[in-house]
Amino acid sequence: MIKLQVIGNLGKDCIVKEINGKNVINFSVAHTERFKDQQGNQKERTTWVECAYWTDRTAVAQYLTKGKTVYAEGAPEADAYTNKEGQAAATLRMRVQSLQLLGGNSGDSQGATAGNVSHVSNTAAPVQRTNPAPEPAAADDLPF
Repeated sequence: MIKLQVIGNLGKDCIVKEINGKNVINFSVAHTERFKDQQGNQKERTTWVECAYWTDRTAVAQYLTKGKTVYAEGAPEADAYTNKEGQAAATLRMRVQSLQLLGGNSGDSQGATAGNVSHVSNTAAPVQRTNPAPEPAAADDLPF
């Protein structure tokens, strides 16, 4: 299996559809990479991923609004086509298998869980470890 993982922002509010008795949530995620070219100029490159999340738990759709940051993973698909200008282009799609809402532009501190989907706002408290990590084994303690 090939797996695609993307963290990015939703470009618009999601759309929930029913197709042949099954629910699908469609949304698009943009990931912007910032880098410097060979001349030292700051550049940006945005990659869009069209996502389809087939689920019976459509309550999460209320949180999938423009600007929200999400983590999605699933099976990728690519389609090649010719655009309006006659140039070759491609669309990157993903059949979402796992989705996490990371926060975004809303600023609310509400949390919600729906199956394997969780919503965590940017204002959530950091995770604190209650048990310290075990000390690494000395070279003499290794079983090989």
